[in-house]
Formats: sequence, structure tokens, C-alpha cells
Amino acid sequence: MNDQNLRPSLLYRMVAFFLWALFALNIGSIVWYYPEAPNWTYGDLFRISSLSLIIWATVCFFSAVVINFAGKYLIGFKYYKRFVLLALGFTGSVSLLVFANHVLIILVAWLGMGFFMSRLIGIDRRWGEAREASRYCQKHFLAGTLFLAIGLLMLSFELNQFTVTGIISSVGDIPYWLLLISALCIIIAAAIQSAMFPFHRWLLSAMTSPTPASALMHAGFVNGAGILLTLLAPLFFKSDTMTLLFFIGGITAIVAQFAKLIQVNIKQKLGCSTTAQMAFMIMQCGLGFFNAAVVHLILHGCYKAYLFLSSGEEIEHLSPKKPQRPSRTKWQTAFVFALGILGALFFAWITGKGLHLDGGIFLTLIVAITVGQAMENIIKRDEFSILKKLIIAPIFFLLSIGLYALMYNGTTIFMHDLPMIDYPESLSVLQIVFGVIFLIGFFIMKLGIYESFPWLYVKLINDSQPYKKTLLRYKKNIK
Repeated sequence: MNDQNLRPSLLYRMVAFFLWALFALNIGSIVWYYPEAPNWTYGDLFRISSLSLIIWATVCFFSAVVINFAGKYLIGFKYYKRFVLLALGFTGSVSLLVFANHVLIILVAWLGMGFFMSRLIGIDRRWGEAREASRYCQKHFLAGTLFLAIGLLMLSFELNQFTVTGIISSVGDIPYWLLLISALCIIIAAAIQSAMFPFHRWLLSAMTSPTPASALMHAGFVNGAGILLTLLAPLFFKSDTMTLLFFIGGITAIVAQFAKLIQVNIKQKLGCSTTAQMAFMIMQCGLGFFNAAVVHLILHGCYKAYLFLSSGEEIEHLSPKKPQRPSRTKWQTAFVFALGILGALFFAWITGKGLHLDGGIFLTLIVAITVGQAMENIIKRDEFSILKKLIIAPIFFLLSIGLYALMYNGTTIFMHDLPMIDYPESLSVLQIVFGVIFLIGFFIMKLGIYESFPWLYVKLINDSQPYKKTLLRYKKNIK
């Protein structure tokens, strides 16, 4: 094939340039205004705030990276140009969401995100599985929009306020029963968007999309719940539904982490990983750390986009081999455990979180688990000598914790214009009991104890499969 034919089309190059220019403009605006974020409104329709700039910069970055990658990856694909137009539509919908202040615009943006993403999932309509997966996912997205509409419009008509700022400023004047119903509807919408249990099957059924579309979905689309929950944070405090968010995230995190271990398909494994990471984000919201949730969605987006876009190259360099259960020596276990504890203490020292008896303890616990897992991945690599492991692990440890803590502090300072974005919940008996159960489940998973229970394996393998009708329904129509 001629080298000229391998170059991205003019459309891809123009779109990529446009997105990179928007990203640079966003970063420049954040640097210019930091630490005092702008707070501009255009009537009752739009609002530019710290969250708007942060999320828009993130969305433009991911979209630009994906478009650049797709420019060559999808050459020869029949729907080459349709992909870039759908990706642009999705990016525009997310941009509309983060700038929207009017309730109706938020609903249009939320519906648009689902519409464009479902079209990307089923972009090749000739493929029956992709077609049915698109329909199945679209039903979930429509249901999420319906619940979001019920939740927001109930508040709007009660207060005669149709802006987010108006609703939030008057949330204390709403009857508790109505506040609770609205909060539950919005939580369901967020749970569907982020593929929380039991709504996780749509994400596992969406693997028919091209790799660039999967990267955009896992790095951007599922993060919509974090944006929505942060925008409406006071609502969940006033309705006493913060603990519910914490439980939803915790249960989903354990189930998804278990399910990830038994996957053999790399996309299914990454799908379970995304569900688990979104669950951690929901947990952070439930603890009152919406700022941490925003940082989490940014870092997860970078991490997951890289994993999807590099998955093909990773598979190409693999060769079939007999699976072996990883073994850990006592010193490796002790080293990982010690670094996890030190990571939590280091994070607590830099941010000041986790030093008091409140939800910050769980936040540092999540950091400890994350650091421990990262260190374990380094320690168990056979290509590194013991000396290299002892050098690389601490360096990686200091850089990762330091970067996360700095981003956390910087985001918190810039987002101070938003209400209750850093408002840790007091510890309750339910939270403590659930935290203990969460830790027990985590260690059962990491130590491989679950392998002794065949029923658990069967349950997990069944629950982590795509929806059966996305594989079977279309075949009935073949003549």
C-alpha cells in the first residue's frame, strides 16, 4: 500500500488540530485564572466555572488523542469518516453538559452523550452483534436520561427554578420526601452511566465498538456520573444519600475486581477494570470528596485511554503459554504492604486527609490499596532484579503519590467556588462495618481464596458476560 494512503485524511487532521487548540486554550485559561476560577454566566443557559474548565480540558485532550490514533488505525474502515463525526458529536455533548446551567440543556446534553456513544458502539450496522449491542446500550442510556429528567424536573417545578445554580441555592427549601426521591432518581442515572452493579452489563456488551471508540467510552463517557454528582453535591448531603453512594461504589468495586481476575479477553478485563475504577469514584463522592472524584476521573481517563490504545500492540507481542498462578514470597508481601501503608501516610501528610475520624480515613485507604497494587505489579515482574525492584518501586511510589496529592490539592483550591466539593462525612457505624467487609473481600480476592469456591467462580463468570441477546437475538433473523 502506498505511504500516501496510510496518512490520516484531511478531515482527521483538521479535527485533531481543532481539538488540540481547544485543549491549549483551556490549559491557558486555567493557568491564567488560577487560583481564582472565573464564574461567568450567560443568562440562565450557560455557566463557566472551575469545573467547566477542568472537565472541558480533559475532554478535549482525550478526544484529540483518540482522533489522532484513529486517523491511522481506522484507515480502510468503511465508516472511517462517520467515526470522526460521531466522536465530534460526543465531544460536543460533553462540552455542552459541563457548560450548561439550564436543566433542559443538561438533559439534552445527557441524551446526546448516550445517542452518539450508542452509534459509536454499533457503527458497523452490518455486524449483527454490534447492531444489537447498540440497541441494548441505547435502552440503558434512555433509561438514565429518563431518571435524570424525573429527578431534575421534580426539583425545578417545586422551586420554579430551572437552573442548576438556582436549585442548589434553594435546596434547603425543598420538602424532604421530594428531595429524597429526586436524589435517588439522579443516583440511578449516574449508576447507569458509570456501569455500576447491576447496570454493568451494557458496558460489557459494548465491546463491539472499534478500539478508539472504546478508549473514548472508557476514558470519557463513563466519567459523566462524576461530573453530574459534583454539580449537584449539596442535593445528596441534604437528602442523606451520601452513605448510599458509598455502598453502591463499594459493592460494585469488589464485584468488578473479582470479575476482572477471571477474564481471558483483554477488552472484557479492561471493561471490568473500568467498572471498578468508576466504583471507587462513586465511593469518593459518597465520602464527601467530590474533588477527589474529579481527580480520579482525570487520572483514570489517561490510564484507561492508554491501555485501550496500546492493547493491540500488547497482544501482538504475546505468545500462548500455560497460565501460572503468581507466587509471592514473604518479603515481597511485606514490602508491598509496607509501601501501601507508607503511601497512605504520605498522602495524608501532604493533603491533610485521613488524619481525623471522618471519611478521609477511607480516602487514604483507597490510596493505600491503589499504591499496593501498583507496587505489586512492579515487584512480580521477572525482568527486574531484586536490586532494580528495590530502586524502581520507591521512586515510582514517591512520584505517583506526590503527583496525585499535588493534583488533589491544586484541584481543591481551584474548585473552591463550588459548594461542598470537599466536605468529608462523619464516620458512622454502617460505614465502619462496610469498610471492614470491603477489606475482607479485597484480601480474599488478592490472596486467591475465592478459587476454593467453584460456585463463586461460576457466579462471577456469568455476571461478567455481555447481555445474551446481543449475541443471540440477531441470529434469529438470519434466513
